[in-house]
Amino acid sequence: MLAACASNPPQPPTAQLQAAEQAIASAERDRVADYASVELSEARDKLRAAYSAVQQEKMELAQRLAEQSRVDAELASARAEAARAEVVNDEMRKSIDMLKQEMQRNTGDRQ
Repeated sequence: MLAACASNPPQPPTAQLQAAEQAIASAERDRVADYASVELSEARDKLRAAYSAVQQEKMELAQRLAEQSRVDAELASARAEAARAEVVNDEMRKSIDMLKQEMQRNTGDRQ
């Protein structure tokens, strides 16, 4: 029984590592670091730790770290998207306020 276990070492969590790499790459392409650098940095750190765990043959830890890395990268992307949307909303509010002021000026001129 032990011989069977020794001949089949645990396999690296390749799918989870690739998913984390893709999530980080996607976040980098979207310039997420401008809005969520902490989360993106944590994702990178956890991915490095996952690869280190693979080298130490701690596959369960590697899988968990890779999954956390992917989630952190996705969180960074979501926070960046929310921050960008807030900027757009602020610009729209300013434009609306300016239009309201202009309308009030124009209405006041006609009275």
